Amino acid sequence: MVSQLETPARTALQETPSSDNRVLFPAVNGLVQVFTCAHRSFFTSVMAQALRLAGQGTRVCIVQFLKGGINQGPDRPMRLGQNLDWIRCSLPRCIHDQGLEDVEQEALQSLWQHTQAAVEAGEYDLFVLDELSLAIHLGLISEAAVLDLLENRPRHIDIILTGPEMPPVILAIADQITEIRRSHRL
Repeated sequence: MVSQLETPARTALQETPSSDNRVLFPAVNGLVQVFTCAHRSFFTSVMAQALRLAGQGTRVCIVQFLKGGINQGPDRPMRLGQNLDWIRCSLPRCIHDQGLEDVEQEALQSLWQHTQAAVEAGEYDLFVLDELSLAIHLGLISEAAVLDLLENRPRHIDIILTGPEMPPVILAIADQITEIRRSHRL
């Protein structure tokens, strides 16, 4: 069975000046959250958070830079419900190393440019940038471009970055850092 929920209009939650020009609902600054671990892993808790927020009416965009295989790309996002778009790179495979062909590099840059434009336009309230640290580590996306995106985004947007080996300069500006560790019981 499939159902679609109607969420309340966003205007009720936005800043609304009263008759005496006070703001009833002050704008809340978005957060930069980092979820990192020592190994390449699927961040189930991040995806669950994104799905939950989308179900509550938050506009969410999940961008997976290094995942491919389903011929998706920025022009063919997967829509999950009315508030969640899931975009993967338009590649026939997942990226594991720096050895990209020109067409693969172009697909990755196209996805990065699409992400930058969507953040700048404020199209979503939450962006999950999955395995971005690996894209930086492999030299596929520059650390400076990521810092520029984080520092110049509209103030209400939350951004979650995932991946191992997150650059220290990004950790330094993050509002929240969650390190996921494996625990082994004997």
